[in-house]
Amino acid sequence: MARVLAGEQECFAELAQRHKGRVFGVASRFARDSAELEDICQEVFIQAYHKLGQYRHDSPFEHWILRITTYKCYDYLRKRRRTAPHISVEAMLETGLEPHAPQPPPAHPDLERLHAALAHLPEKYRLVITLLELEDRSVQQVAELTGWSAGNVKVRAFRARAALRKLLEKPS
Repeated sequence: MARVLAGEQECFAELAQRHKGRVFGVASRFARDSAELEDICQEVFIQAYHKLGQYRHDSPFEHWILRITTYKCYDYLRKRRRTAPHISVEAMLETGLEPHAPQPPPAHPDLERLHAALAHLPEKYRLVITLLELEDRSVQQVAELTGWSAGNVKVRAFRARAALRKLLEKPS
């Protein structure tokens, strides 16, 4: 880190290589396809490079770059919502369209329903469920990554679980 800040730009490639697995892992939960995943990750590393001077050494670099990743994913979800028309779960099921799942479809039918329901949650709910349940992060870690208060994380998680439960209780 010190060498990058001292002007040795090629050392950033080593930092990026060291942390790209975690960045791609987090971003893959939000990206629709590999092209979008690559775009998100590229933007994460570009922003990290440009903001290296703002990194405070009071927490691990990985936490800092994963926070940038979370913000970029959230930005992509908001952008996608603005540019893509919203189709309800019911409308998709009636027309035979498969709801988007951010990962390859699971083999078990219950998991398929869960992934379809997750894809239809509002982005703030999908984000909190993904970080808390799928990434197995603590409320405090989610608060740090998103910039929300711990109380806000808990409220959003409660509402997200209720919305998810409601979607899953509908007959398929």
